[in-house]
Amino acid sequence: MRKVVFAFLLSIITSGAFADFTTNAKSAFLIDYDSGAEIFAKNADVLMPPSSMIKLMTLAVLFDEIKAGRVKMDDKFPVSENANYKNPLWYPASKICLVTGQNVSVKDLILGLIVLSGGDASVVVAEKLAGDENAFTGLMQRKAHEIGMEKSTFGNASGLPHPANLMTSRELAILATHLISDYPDIYPMFATKRFEFNDYQSDWCRDWGKTHTVNYNKLLFSMAGADGLKTGHTDDGGYGIVASSVVSGRRLIGVMNGFRGKGHDALAAEMKKMLNYGYSNTTNKIFYRPGDSVAKLPTWYGREDFVTATVAKPFAITTTKKDGLAGVRVVAIYDSPVPAPIYAGDVIGKLIAQKDGKVVATADLIAHDTVKRVQFLRRIWRNIMYLAGNM
Repeated sequence: MRKVVFAFLLSIITSGAFADFTTNAKSAFLIDYDSGAEIFAKNADVLMPPSSMIKLMTLAVLFDEIKAGRVKMDDKFPVSENANYKNPLWYPASKICLVTGQNVSVKDLILGLIVLSGGDASVVVAEKLAGDENAFTGLMQRKAHEIGMEKSTFGNASGLPHPANLMTSRELAILATHLISDYPDIYPMFATKRFEFNDYQSDWCRDWGKTHTVNYNKLLFSMAGADGLKTGHTDDGGYGIVASSVVSGRRLIGVMNGFRGKGHDALAAEMKKMLNYGYSNTTNKIFYRPGDSVAKLPTWYGREDFVTATVAKPFAITTTKKDGLAGVRVVAIYDSPVPAPIYAGDVIGKLIAQKDGKVVATADLIAHDTVKRVQFLRRIWRNIMYLAGNM
């Protein structure tokens, strides 16, 4: 039998609630991390060259290998001619400054990508994991589809100008959310302000490296709580940034692309303005966290009479500070009883928030624990009891 259980009332922000915020960036997007609510959007679904922000996908593919145990931080990856600092590609581009035949640790490659925006490091990672950079873009594309980035396309791992390098601000926010949530042990590296590479193999690189140690993401230096992620810049495309900050325990993710300003400091100031706008005008409330008991659902043929329903990720609602928590209905919907066997993590219902009859937030209800099925004779006995009206 389908059950609908009233949960609570509240008010949720809607798209366009903050039309008075402006930016000269061609595209901008701001969301609440916990609820996923859209706070501000400007051309958020328009495909644009992402420049070095594409390196976030390069890192995501590498992080999967680390998470799976196939790659370790102290592993060494070889440097080919393609990643050599003398390759004309890298003369005007950001790089670590590597030499053919050199072997670089995975940790240094990650920091080189995050802090120095090393395009040469992207090539090293791509060639080690896929054989060549072209094959690696296939891994990037597959990863994008896995996490819901349906529009983005990839022509290389570095973000150097290529017609196939196209991403939207919304999908860059999806990628940032994925990096934060799925790699909690690695993500803190994005807050690294300075990286001094200690394995230069040429005198030119040693001299170059003395003045290339500071993260291009100046938001890390200008906003308390900023902890990532990545900037990008091309002469044609302007400046871009994918940013995250945590203020009073609340995380916002912001993306800008096509910003015209005087360098990375101006870019950071513009992003800080957008993030502060989100914090000043909105708030959020987390109603349930993973492991919390949302409801106890009766089971059918279960060795336990009830199974606890919880959520896989925080169920949060973002509201305007002006409106507060009033006016929207949130319900838990599930079929009762839930037939056993039930395994921890199984989807057994839905948590839905509605405003004016429209669904504005949803989350799967999942089983907190495994409930095994009773044996055959006990199922017969329960059927008898049910027919007798004792159940």
